[in-house]
Amino acid sequence: MKPMIPALLLLAMGTAQAAPIAMEDQSQLKVPGVQAAPQFMPPAESELPDNAFGKMVREGHALFVDTRRLMPEAVGNGMNCSNCHLDQGRMAHSAPLWGAYPMYPAYRKKNDKVNTFAERIQGCFQFSMNGKPPAADSPQMTALAVYSYWLSTKAPTAVEIAGRGYPDVAQPKGGYDFKRGQQVYREQCAICHGDNGEGQKVAGDYVMPPLWGKDSYNWGAGMHRINTAASFIKYNMPLGKPGSLSDQQAWDVAAWINRHERPQDPRLVEGSIEKTRVKFHANDGVNLYGQQVDGVLIGQGTGS
Repeated sequence: MKPMIPALLLLAMGTAQAAPIAMEDQSQLKVPGVQAAPQFMPPAESELPDNAFGKMVREGHALFVDTRRLMPEAVGNGMNCSNCHLDQGRMAHSAPLWGAYPMYPAYRKKNDKVNTFAERIQGCFQFSMNGKPPAADSPQMTALAVYSYWLSTKAPTAVEIAGRGYPDVAQPKGGYDFKRGQQVYREQCAICHGDNGEGQKVAGDYVMPPLWGKDSYNWGAGMHRINTAASFIKYNMPLGKPGSLSDQQAWDVAAWINRHERPQDPRLVEGSIEKTRVKFHANDGVNLYGQQVDGVLIGQGTGS
């Protein structure tokens, strides 16, 4: 059996404060808290059969950890699937595939419809990867779905498994602070993601993903929400030291990251940031899209 390539465990994610915002998630999908230790374990590679199914699982794995290089027609930035779903989609509290696959089809508030798992992956390509979603019946999508299915072996269907998603981190009472976030970024994040959020490249390929700018996730990605980024950062970053930041630090640095420009929301309404904000961002968690920060309109997007 050919060994799987280890995934690059990537993405860490003026004083200004934001008042707490209460949001009601009307989606069918919920994320369990962190009180209970994750019990589910995805299968080991040694359990993979040496047949056509095993071959397709390996193909899906390769696409998952090396998405940008293997699917350049579908990826419009410097991201791979494994940037947001760490340890090859296995890691608890990092939106593991074993916690996602058994929950679909499901209603999602984001697009106000019942989504298949393929449609959910297509959303990742459109927003997190700022690209062109492959067809639902394409060989690549099939392989990615088969890889997700295999990681979910023996997982219960339609059950909120502990460890799925990014556990919520409540917004601190004092809101968030950009200056504190900038300091946290300098001390904890810049070593991997660069002083200006540009990421790191080796031989022209990103080994640490950019957190803002033209090669990062766009304004429609879930990670543009400060609350989502704070949850990811709290439980997964800095790399190798998850949980070492306080809730306040996680919110502060998430706000600092997401006050920077990135590719435009592909759902841009009539070329208007304000109309796009009202339609898609006004009730989408805590985010800065369409707001003025230090006299600058956030959400103008970056060039190609």
